[in-house]
Amino acid sequence: MWKKLVNITMVQNQEIYDRLNISLTENDIMGESLYNPMLKPLVEDLVNKNLAVKDDGAMVVYLKNFADKDGNPRGVIVQKKDGGFLYTTTDIACTKYRCETLGANRIICFADSRQHEHLMMSWEIARLAGYVPDGVVLEHGAFGMMLGKDGKPFKTRDGGTVKLKDLLNEAETRAAELIAQRNNDLPEDLREQVIKTVAMGAVKYADLSKNRTTDYVFDWDNMLTFEGNTAPYLQYAYSRIQSIFKKAGDAEPGSIVINTPEEEALAQQFVKFNEAVNNAAAKIAPHLICTYVYELAGLFMRFYEACPINKDDVPADIKASRLSLCKAASSILKTGLGMLGINVLDRM
Repeated sequence: MWKKLVNITMVQNQEIYDRLNISLTENDIMGESLYNPMLKPLVEDLVNKNLAVKDDGAMVVYLKNFADKDGNPRGVIVQKKDGGFLYTTTDIACTKYRCETLGANRIICFADSRQHEHLMMSWEIARLAGYVPDGVVLEHGAFGMMLGKDGKPFKTRDGGTVKLKDLLNEAETRAAELIAQRNNDLPEDLREQVIKTVAMGAVKYADLSKNRTTDYVFDWDNMLTFEGNTAPYLQYAYSRIQSIFKKAGDAEPGSIVINTPEEEALAQQFVKFNEAVNNAAAKIAPHLICTYVYELAGLFMRFYEACPINKDDVPADIKASRLSLCKAASSILKTGLGMLGINVLDRM
């Protein structure tokens, strides 16, 4: 029965993964039960290393670095007196497995900020036991809460927790209305693709564009709009560039020559992309990539308005240069949004 329930859950999860264009598959599943056979030998090893001691029938590790208010080492139970194990024991085994079997050099655990002390204690025990080689980085990717407009945790009108599946359905419904207001001549098959791409992109971007550690207010109106720091605005910027190439016909991008402040500002933004990506990775902060691509789109729009490309009176070398700037902007927008798991479209 347990296996049936797990299968039902994973089938539903996979549908969500596929819908959100997430690359997880059945091959990536590794449940908590995997560590069960490792727990008893792990506790025995902690005892042999004089880290775990018996206290009132339970096996406890006392940590000097986590002293109580009186300065006494805090005790962490790794096996209860009835022989049962705890989350802490599993987390220690998990860390050991990731270091020794997977060869991880950086482990980031994304969990509620209230789990911080628990993780720090688990990792301290793992390090004391020698399960974590020198140089391996252990990080807690804490995150804030999604709030409703009332400032309370986001829920449905009847007070229940919002299911992700229902949220995605609502996003597609609203995206369909948004697209209908802007473009009624899309072929039906393309319309469906645009709706799904805009909806899924909007949901992802709304979350990833916020600082991971802070609470934020969930707002449909701010999420699904072609104005401001949203996925639809960035996706539209990308499709706008594709339309420029379509109108350019046989003209090819050429050597870049900077003649205007708008061209210079855009080119300067290009060279900042590497720094933005590295900072986002180092700080576990995808919102830095969101900020970058939003600024890039804004600079491109200013360039587009100030620097004609496909007008008849634009010299061929200037046109070729500006097409190269368009090509670079298009490539970086697509790459940056792709890092966030957001797709772009040639036409919207």
